[in-house]
Amino acid sequence: MTWTNWSGSVAASPREIARPRTEAELTATVARATKVRVAGAGHSFMPLCETDGTLVSLSGMEGALAFSADRSRVWAPAGWSLAKLTEALWAEGASLINQGDVNPQALAGAIATGTHGTGAELGSLSTAARGFRLMLADGSIVTCSEGERPDLFQATRLSLGLTGIALSIEIDVLPAYHLEERVESHPLAEIEARWDELAAANRHVEFFVFPYGERVILKTLNPASEEGPLKQLNDMDDRAFRVVCDVCTVAPWLTRHLQPHIVGAGVRQRRVGPAYRIFPSDRTVKFEEMEYELPRANGWAALKETIAWIRKRKLPVTFPFEFRLAAADDIWLSPFNATPGASISMHQYAKMPWRTLFAEAEQIFGAHGGRPHWAKRHTLTARDVEALYPHAGEFKRVRAAVDPNAKFANAHLAQLFAIEGNAA
Repeated sequence: MTWTNWSGSVAASPREIARPRTEAELTATVARATKVRVAGAGHSFMPLCETDGTLVSLSGMEGALAFSADRSRVWAPAGWSLAKLTEALWAEGASLINQGDVNPQALAGAIATGTHGTGAELGSLSTAARGFRLMLADGSIVTCSEGERPDLFQATRLSLGLTGIALSIEIDVLPAYHLEERVESHPLAEIEARWDELAAANRHVEFFVFPYGERVILKTLNPASEEGPLKQLNDMDDRAFRVVCDVCTVAPWLTRHLQPHIVGAGVRQRRVGPAYRIFPSDRTVKFEEMEYELPRANGWAALKETIAWIRKRKLPVTFPFEFRLAAADDIWLSPFNATPGASISMHQYAKMPWRTLFAEAEQIFGAHGGRPHWAKRHTLTARDVEALYPHAGEFKRVRAAVDPNAKFANAHLAQLFAIEGNAA
């Protein structure tokens, strides 16, 4: 049997793909397995789910929402997709504090990898976690939070699935709210000059810029009053873009000639709708992605240097860069640990070469103090992890204590965290 991720670049041949429906079934699966990894929607571009052991899907597990008395927090099934979770929250009058721009990921996977949206004062989804019910390597179940097994809680806030299988997660939520989305085109130089102003004036702000283009697509989101049914379901129509990508696959040299015409002047779109429907977009053109989180002060310099390198080398990078913001946090393995971040996502069409492009761009991002998104393409070594994450040693100590035989590790994670023994 074969499992592949969303982009098709990661494939695994697990001995077993288990789809338990109850905790008892999951306990039996974990107890008999030598190696276990959990897969959600496969939206990771790194081989986090790769295994020749047992691959577990939690999508069919029973579960329900359980709110705190003041409804500021909720225990949610860890295997639910963000799409399912946010719709269920909305029906209960609640919303996530923030989201990224796609929603098929499982809640557990999004938190375990530090998935984030944009907003200078808003942290990743991991910062919303307040408690975990975890199944450990022997099949036992424990709960952890700031007040109960605090070291395990700190490690599990961003764990890459190495501390156990999350069954349910307690997260902070807000009363349900609507968002106004504005999508506009502006000259790149203008957005650079106004960036601090835009970041302060909007709850969420980001932009997309093609490496051979001079205009950006600026996207802002802010709370708003309801305005009736949501008529436009997606932020942008990517059908024409797919045609451009296919043309550039056959004739890569055309990339730098076509891109300046993709984002024209005068783009102005606006829509208002429930937050859970405005945050995510339907991205139908498959790509490979690398994302680096840089100190906010270094973000623009890194972006401009990378664009200049692409132009000088006339490289066929077909997708735009995505530039976002995130608040600093105190999570041990978070790329935003102690550092307000500027996030730069570099994409390449899935049908086109990307490995050499990403490896060379990674040197630029690293030179500007960047740390990669764990689920997106990077080439970190164990030595890099130690250098970039001051709390890596604490994380490894907790991981070894709860999973001494590395049941939840695979080859990729064993390499990253210098885990000895068989980690297939």
